Amino acid sequence: MSNIRAVLGFDMETDIGSWTPWYNGFKPGTEMILGVLKKNRITATFFFTADAAQKNPEVVEMVRDAGHEIGAHTLFHETIGDSLFEIPGMVPVLHEEVENRLRLNTEIIEKISGVHPTAFRCPRLFGSTAVVNALENLGYKADASYPMYFYREQLEPYHPSREDWTKRGDMKLVEIPNFADLSMESHDPYGRDMDQWPLWRTESAEAVMKHIRGYISYCEGKKANPFLCLYMHPWEFHPMPKGLLEYGEGAVLPNQEFVKNCGEYAGEQLDVLIQKMKAAGAAFYQAGQITVE
Repeated sequence: MSNIRAVLGFDMETDIGSWTPWYNGFKPGTEMILGVLKKNRITATFFFTADAAQKNPEVVEMVRDAGHEIGAHTLFHETIGDSLFEIPGMVPVLHEEVENRLRLNTEIIEKISGVHPTAFRCPRLFGSTAVVNALENLGYKADASYPMYFYREQLEPYHPSREDWTKRGDMKLVEIPNFADLSMESHDPYGRDMDQWPLWRTESAEAVMKHIRGYISYCEGKKANPFLCLYMHPWEFHPMPKGLLEYGEGAVLPNQEFVKNCGEYAGEQLDVLIQKMKAAGAAFYQAGQITVE
């Protein structure tokens, strides 16, 4: 195994996948992530919502000063692209709203960080053609939103089409596919069990590596260069509450996979995963450094 490009992306949002309005795990989780990355001498991309950046400017500065890429992740973790599956109360914004919201997100991140973000990721990988066109207009270099588990077509970074973001075209923007093990048989209607998240935390780094190895073999059969883009979140590196989350007008009970093993175990397994990926021949890049080969 060799010549594998990899990107680690951290989606900087509220706790438990935005099922809460809180940032209890934001700073301590980010500190743990930065420690693991520093130990392994690699850099990554941190995709900030504007709300997260405004409420935690010291974390933005901490990430920037550690030499990592500052990216953007919408204003409030809203659904800005096309929904792949239904989530109650999370209706996509209108296509006409997309570019203005992304512009505001970009301006806020730049004001706080002093860095103009050029890498983006849609919340939940709910991307769209409207999103990539807006990103192109705003001068972004990379969009790490393509959900390989759902579309299952693009294996390597590509320039998307202005008419259909899931197809190759002539845009300057680089679309980055998010890793999914296409070699396995899926038992989920959307293919979500082929996605790596959150297996590295709920089970182990080795559990993810089994799928990475399967995917590498799959790519070899397709004569494609294996490319690995993984996503994680700071709240996963801090203990999260396991029961009902009560606030506002009611309460929610997140699936247990969202909160299992959050904290020190997550940090330990991220460290192991990076080492195992390096041993398999992976070299780590920031999203904005990725080019189309």
